[in-house]
Amino acid sequence: MESIEIEGSEDVNSGRKSKNWTILLVVIGVLVFIWIIVRPGVFTIQPIGMLPEGVTFIYSQRNAEMSFFASPDGICLKQMGGVSLLCRGIALGAAGDLTDRIILKLPYSHWAYLQSTGGTDFEK
Repeated sequence: MESIEIEGSEDVNSGRKSKNWTILLVVIGVLVFIWIIVRPGVFTIQPIGMLPEGVTFIYSQRNAEMSFFASPDGICLKQMGGVSLLCRGIALGAAGDLTDRIILKLPYSHWAYLQSTGGTDFEK
């Protein structure tokens, strides 16, 4: 049997690949646009007396001063250079302002906590 080659078949495949790349770039552009608008952040509260299991949540509209990964201890380190009970309490109060912007509530993530404190683990 002879194989029959159709003229222009390579152009069709090339056109499909080009169209796929265009669609991919548009999807990536839309995702980046959404990311910029939403500006999400991850806030982790380690297990403490009032939250014995701790909590991690993803929230929207992170302000410029807040890093992507944040926690009361991370905020204290950044602003005060250390962690104290008073500073933790103030930072937890500031976290109360985030409650109306929570997108997703998750169980405590020690990894996210460590990201917020630069890898340092503090006593509960």
